[in-house]
Amino acid sequence: MKIRYFDNAATTAVREEVLKEMIPYFKINYGNASAIYSVGREAKRGLDKARIRVANAINCNSHEIYFTSCGSESDNLAIKGVAYANRNKGNHIITSKIEHHAVLNSCKTLEKQGFRVTYLNVDENGNVDMNELISSICKDTILISIMFANNEIGTIEPIEQIGKIARKNNILFHTDSVQAIGNVRIDVQKLNIDLLSMSGHKFYAPKGIGALYVRKGIDFEKLQDGGHQEKNKRAGTENIAEIVGLGKAIEMIYQEYDIYNQKLKTLRDYYIDEIEKTIPNIKLNGDRINRLPGNANISFKGVDAQELLLQLDEVGICAAAGSACSTGDAEPSHVLTSIGLPKELASSTLRISFGKDNTMEDTKFLVNCMQKFVKDIREKQK
Repeated sequence: MKIRYFDNAATTAVREEVLKEMIPYFKINYGNASAIYSVGREAKRGLDKARIRVANAINCNSHEIYFTSCGSESDNLAIKGVAYANRNKGNHIITSKIEHHAVLNSCKTLEKQGFRVTYLNVDENGNVDMNELISSICKDTILISIMFANNEIGTIEPIEQIGKIARKNNILFHTDSVQAIGNVRIDVQKLNIDLLSMSGHKFYAPKGIGALYVRKGIDFEKLQDGGHQEKNKRAGTENIAEIVGLGKAIEMIYQEYDIYNQKLKTLRDYYIDEIEKTIPNIKLNGDRINRLPGNANISFKGVDAQELLLQLDEVGICAAAGSACSTGDAEPSHVLTSIGLPKELASSTLRISFGKDNTMEDTKFLVNCMQKFVKDIREKQK
């Protein structure tokens, strides 16, 4: 049975070119980047090259890039690190109700430690309430953390506008860009972004490697003790092979940006158009215009999403009922409830996320299966 993978927002397959560039750092240039002998120096060169590649992709300096294990660690390091380092300036943080749990749970931890957090509402499309953002700012506000694009419904937030507001009020601005890297052009200078999180496995690098951009001059506290790696901000021997892979992957995804994004948009729009034309009682979630090119999040009234997923899996189709990080959670998605979906509709929601290896043939097969399975499930319940 052919596997047709439509869950690229959860993770992506490592590109052959990325794997090829990584392999020497397992077998040849395997030294510790802190060592002064030749094998160590080769590892350090790979580390430095990757840092430059990441910096070039988002228009910053290489010394502003810190490598981590994943997007969640980057979020934790950014939010907690900034909060701890700026406690003497204030204790108020602003975020949104639809953030990834790495952000939301970091904020909840800080609340237990005496920080105050405002969770902004979003409209029915997932757009942050800008008026509420402005009115929430006070003299104690030290950080605004708003995700670049939502991992479930694909809505792209008004990051440039938020960045301007933060800079005008002398507040640090962090954005979780895990879903945006490769799908949106990002210029941290133009957008007034002070801290930015990313995760390699969302853009065809391996799992277990991420990065954090921190603008020069911003102080943040480290969260783990150990050696002096990553400019004494993230202890632990560097995972050189995966760092090299992340650097190669982010360089490639932006080299192919226009072709890649147009392909995803074509598949996404075909899927959405066909589903809307042929299946009644559905609802597209997220902003129709300002959304990730590969994201299609649709609620099917009267259809249990888990049952639909199982039927799709039986014919080799991989999809998601929500964020992969929330799989197994009995409660409906906090993102879907925040945009106003009732519980029964939230539990009838399927996320399709397209990637570079999907084809129009695969997408047509997906549409045909959706038409059949949704009809079958609804008829069983009559």
